[in-house]
Amino acid sequence: MFSRSIPFFISIILVVSFSAGCSLNKEQAAANNSPAARTELIISAAASLTDALKEIQKAYEGNHTNIKLNFNFGASGTLAQQIIQGAPVDLFLSASTVHMKSLVDQQFIDATHQRNLLMNELVVIIPADGKVTVHKNEDLAKEEIKHVAVGIPETVPAGTYAKEALIHANMWDSLQSRIVQGKDVRQVLTYVATGNAEAGFVYKTDALTSKKVTIAFHVNPQTYTPIEYPVGIVKATKHSKEALDFYTYLRSEEAQAIFVRFGFSIAE
Repeated sequence: MFSRSIPFFISIILVVSFSAGCSLNKEQAAANNSPAARTELIISAAASLTDALKEIQKAYEGNHTNIKLNFNFGASGTLAQQIIQGAPVDLFLSASTVHMKSLVDQQFIDATHQRNLLMNELVVIIPADGKVTVHKNEDLAKEEIKHVAVGIPETVPAGTYAKEALIHANMWDSLQSRIVQGKDVRQVLTYVATGNAEAGFVYKTDALTSKKVTIAFHVNPQTYTPIEYPVGIVKATKHSKEALDFYTYLRSEEAQAIFVRFGFSIAE
C-alpha cells in the first residue's frame, strides 16, 4: 500500500512546486514591469524650457519605458543654488552660461559632459488687447505704461538680459519706479497676459506660448549677452548611464526638431 502511494505523493509535490514557481515568476515579472522598477531622472531646467521639455518627455519615455523624467522648472540662478545646496539633481539645463560655468568651476557639473544646447531671443510683449503702441525701448517711458515686468536680474537670466538692454538704452534707472520683478520668466509672461503689467521682457519662445500677449518688438541682440542654453550632467548623479543617455538624446535630431518647433535655435 505504502509503496504504491509514493508516486502519487511525488506527483503532488511536483505540481505544488511548479505552481509556486509559476507564481513567483509572475510576481517577479510584474515587479520588473511595474512603475517602481523605472529609473527616475530629476532634471532641473529653466522655466522657459517648460513646454518643449514636456513634449520631449512624451517622446523619450515612449521609447524608454524604463525611464521616468521628473522636471524641476524655475529660474536658472535659483536652480543652480539648489544644486550647490545638495538637491538631488541628475541634469541641469540653464538659460545662462554664467550659472553653468559657476557650477562647473565649483565641480558640481561634469565639465566633460556639458555643452551649449540652444539659443533664444529677447522680446518685449504687451497684452494682446493692449491699447498702448510699443515699438522700441524708449516707448516704455510712455505715460500710459505704469508697469514693466522684468525677471529678477540676480536669479532670472531673462531679467539679466533685459537689464543689460535697458542699461544700453540708458533707461534702467529711469524705469525703476515702473519695474515689477518676476521670480522667473513665466511669471513675467503671466503679469502681462493678465494685464497686471502693460509690457514685459521675455524670451521669444515664451511669447509664442500665449495668445493673450503679442510681441511688441524684438530687442536689439547687440544690446545684451547672447542667450545660450547649456546642459550638463551633475557629478553627484546616482544614475550616470541613464543621465548620459538622456544628455545624448537632447542633442539628437528628434529632440532638436522639437526645440525648433517651440521657437528655439540650435547652438553651433
